[in-house]
Amino acid sequence: MTMSFKLPDLGEGIHEGEILAIPVTVGQEIKEGDTIVDVETDKAAVEIPSPYTGVVKEILVKVGDIVNVGEVIMTFITDGESDAVDEPESLKEQAATAEGSLISDSSIKVSSKGGPIPASPATRRLARELGVDLTQVTPSGPSGLVTAEDVKSQAENGPVSTSADRNVPATIAAPLPTIIETPVLPDFSKWGEIERIPFRSIRRATAKQMVISWSQIPHVNSQDVVDVSKLEAFRQKHKAEIKDLGGNLTMTIFILKAVATALKTYPQFNATLDLDRSEIIMKSYYHIGVAVNAENGLIVPVVRDVDRKSIKELAIEVDELVRRTRERKAKVEEMQGGTFTITNAGAMGGGYFAPIINYPEVAILGVGQARMQPVVRENESGEHVVVPRLMMPIVLCIDHRVLDGSDALQFLKVLISTLEDPDQLLMSMV
Repeated sequence: MTMSFKLPDLGEGIHEGEILAIPVTVGQEIKEGDTIVDVETDKAAVEIPSPYTGVVKEILVKVGDIVNVGEVIMTFITDGESDAVDEPESLKEQAATAEGSLISDSSIKVSSKGGPIPASPATRRLARELGVDLTQVTPSGPSGLVTAEDVKSQAENGPVSTSADRNVPATIAAPLPTIIETPVLPDFSKWGEIERIPFRSIRRATAKQMVISWSQIPHVNSQDVVDVSKLEAFRQKHKAEIKDLGGNLTMTIFILKAVATALKTYPQFNATLDLDRSEIIMKSYYHIGVAVNAENGLIVPVVRDVDRKSIKELAIEVDELVRRTRERKAKVEEMQGGTFTITNAGAMGGGYFAPIINYPEVAILGVGQARMQPVVRENESGEHVVVPRLMMPIVLCIDHRVLDGSDALQFLKVLISTLEDPDQLLMSMV
């Protein structure tokens, strides 16, 4: 019997992956559970095991290919049959996968033939966000499957649907699609030698996420500076103890706890805006993303239940999570479910910078390097004196649809007060 293996669903919001490696060859005997392909998504690198025991008959992809979820990537001969078997019905299976990925809601469009338009839930959600009518999209996927790239192309070059077609409440302005065509690039080689590097994997996924975030969210930034002199002394006092436990007591650990305190004080920062339903989704859990500068680009693993964990627990967990993220060994689910993001450029010497909000969150905190600076303070005699203090720049970026500048200032006030005094930080932990 010939069995076809399709790229499985690798997690919520993931609709494609890049083939990193194919550690098997045609004719090779495979046991169930053996790794047959390595795939990189916008979240993590994943080793995919074989669900069959048999012989590899066909390999329909190659390293570097971008494959949609549900596409057949390999076929197997099982039950000891010879190679003299019927050709795999790849197109039929892909069509069935596309049809099976449909969801029953009011966003499903009907094709001119009377049936539903094949598209994954993630693609449908993207179409709603960009205001694209799926009936107007020319599909490029197998058996008429509409892909995310098809939707984006339609948003850039084709007509879009009205707010009524998209089920968007009339009281909320729908996101506007990009209507300016991208200019054609000149031939750079006529001026000198060039090299073309594939725009793939993490860098490609980051580009998509940033375009969505920047185009959909009106950003407002508020900045301040934190005196972390006492906190740094506390960190130096206890870092050896934490190292002996297998952790790393970085400034990010304290920032995680301070952010969790601020989120509990001002829960509107721990939210997501649902335009389709005209609702703000308030979350009662505190899963905070920590941006990690990996070799392939910026990756954001999520530290779960920060509010429930001690400084020691976080120092150990975050160190391990960052290591596995940089080694591309973090699991897909460890990249999902974040409610707020911290990006700390201090280790690289960065100062003030305004990060882009990690959609669909409503705020992000950018942290720069703490540096010794002359600061004016009032001494015990009431005189103003200049003293050296360790000052750390912070920038809070908010979604102005959900939050206002006054909200940002109050949030920063809680952060600053907890970070400037280790005793206050410890007392605020719940």
